[in-house]
Amino acid sequence: MLNRKKLHLIKARQRARNIALTFIGVGLACFGLKGFLVPNGFIDGGVTGISLLMNHVTGVPVSLWLVLFNIPFIIIGMKQIGKSFSVRTLIAVAALSAAIYFIDFPVITHDKLLISIFGGFFLGAGIGFAMRGGCVLDGTEIVAVYANRRSAFSVGDIILIINIMIFIVAAFILGIEAALYSILTYLSASKTVDYIVQGIEEYTGVTIISARSKEIKEAITRNLGRGVTVYKGERGLGTTQYPEKQIDIIFTVVTRLEVSKIKDEVQRIDRKAFMVMNVITETKGGLIKQRPLH
Repeated sequence: MLNRKKLHLIKARQRARNIALTFIGVGLACFGLKGFLVPNGFIDGGVTGISLLMNHVTGVPVSLWLVLFNIPFIIIGMKQIGKSFSVRTLIAVAALSAAIYFIDFPVITHDKLLISIFGGFFLGAGIGFAMRGGCVLDGTEIVAVYANRRSAFSVGDIILIINIMIFIVAAFILGIEAALYSILTYLSASKTVDYIVQGIEEYTGVTIISARSKEIKEAITRNLGRGVTVYKGERGLGTTQYPEKQIDIIFTVVTRLEVSKIKDEVQRIDRKAFMVMNVITETKGGLIKQRPLH
């Protein structure tokens, strides 16, 4: 009974957190649009960009276009991802549209470079917080995932193709200069989304192959305070470095700032060690979030 109450409490906290993140995202996105992009005729990529472009052409409010263009993608999301995700997304899009229509923000600046950078920043931050809250404010990602399952293109390729088409149309309607500034807005927004969703602190996975793997493992755990995973491997080529056929392969995850420390420790023990490093987009659990030893 106690465990069930605790589980309900955890779920309620998660729900409250997701709602808070979503509405923070809506507020930031609305500020980016009303304070920077809409008054100055700039656009972004994706559904938001199409809505801003249609607003410029027809004069119909952006808020209406946002809802109309996102509805088909929300329906796709219901089939591909789930009903709860689609309902949350619909509420978030409706809240953003209402905020854009009813809330007035002062125009922050008319400097084109500042509009591109900070308009994109606030819009991207809003989209990122909404994604962390379990929904999206722009349906482009949904259609990209849907198309990816039916084509040879990756999700990133599909989003890029969609945005290239949007900016080509924008160049004809708004002019080359406005389209170029809008591309800068998109880059600023997309990079901000990456920071918000994946975290500012980037992680690196390090794979180490060495005949002195036991010493390296102890150095990482004792000197750096990081956890390691040991895979049992088998050498494939060469006899001088690994006299035994069986070999331990060490894998660990560290922050970007700790990569040099790992390299120094490994080089100190075995200068011939083979290391492979790759970017980790997200981690959970283990020792990675704890403070390392000094």
